[in-house]
Amino acid sequence: MVNFAVIGTNKITDEFIKAASLVEDFKLNAVYSRTEEGGRAFAERYGIKNVFTNLQEMAKSDCIDAVYIASPNSFHSEQAIICLNSKKHVLCEKPIASNVSELNSMILTAKNNDVLLMEAMKTTFLPNFKAIENNIHKLGKIRRYFASYCQYSSRYDLYKEGKAVNTFDLKFSNGAIMDIGTYCIHPLVKLFGMPKDIKSTALKLPSGVDGEGSLVLSYEDMDGVIMYSKITDSHVPCEIQGEKGSMIIDKINNTEKVQIIYRNGNVEDLSVPQLKDTMYYEAKEFIDLIKNNEKQSEVNSYSQSLKVMKIIEISRKETGIIFPADNKLV
Repeated sequence: MVNFAVIGTNKITDEFIKAASLVEDFKLNAVYSRTEEGGRAFAERYGIKNVFTNLQEMAKSDCIDAVYIASPNSFHSEQAIICLNSKKHVLCEKPIASNVSELNSMILTAKNNDVLLMEAMKTTFLPNFKAIENNIHKLGKIRRYFASYCQYSSRYDLYKEGKAVNTFDLKFSNGAIMDIGTYCIHPLVKLFGMPKDIKSTALKLPSGVDGEGSLVLSYEDMDGVIMYSKITDSHVPCEIQGEKGSMIIDKINNTEKVQIIYRNGNVEDLSVPQLKDTMYYEAKEFIDLIKNNEKQSEVNSYSQSLKVMKIIEISRKETGIIFPADNKLV
């Protein structure tokens, strides 16, 4: 049994707990909240015994083995390092850090303490993403990867009314490429590695974060085209184009349907069954790694997360999106 604590009491934490509870060796044993009232309310919903408002105290507690971090992006690195230094395994929500420097510090801390650190990017663990990996050779020479993820934020209207919203606040290392674009970048890197060149455009909102943007990522003999947004919706499927056919992917962030349309018109459905609670697969990977005394995921590896973070950082620099966390770089 792996005893978990959660940091963050938002919707994504609820989804994680629901999915992770399907894993046999998962046990939720503690919650950290900034306020006692908020922590107690969350604990009562899930029957959690231990509530902490002091992170250092929680990290040192013997009642937990691992921590799931779902706080605002700007807190990820500091909170993860505190937990890692107390020999706790850490599963940290995407994006795992504000920038490459923070991520390198997190990785070094995990290695120094001989514990597991993994980014909670669920997409690369999904059975239907595995279907993409296992069948992409059927497309022949790959020439283009196209991914679109545009989702009108439920908090954008509040932002337009002039209200303070974490989602569109620079100090929390937020914005469209961090929260939405990363879903398009992770599969690209997993399938094709680091691009040779990155060109970016973005619409900067008055708060300083990006509301939407586009990337063109160049490889030796193909390119990746990415569109992302938190201020518009899109219903366009994603596509990997090869010389023998095109692979159509319904949703790059939560892939459920995959098919190949060959040049001769034949269609092959590659979709496989998968659980509705898709965060189950990342939770199971993380718990299995702990049980097997592994210190790094081969899927969401350090290299994978670093490449994605580097792409995001290069893009932000090109589009003038600068976080307060960037100014803390040593």
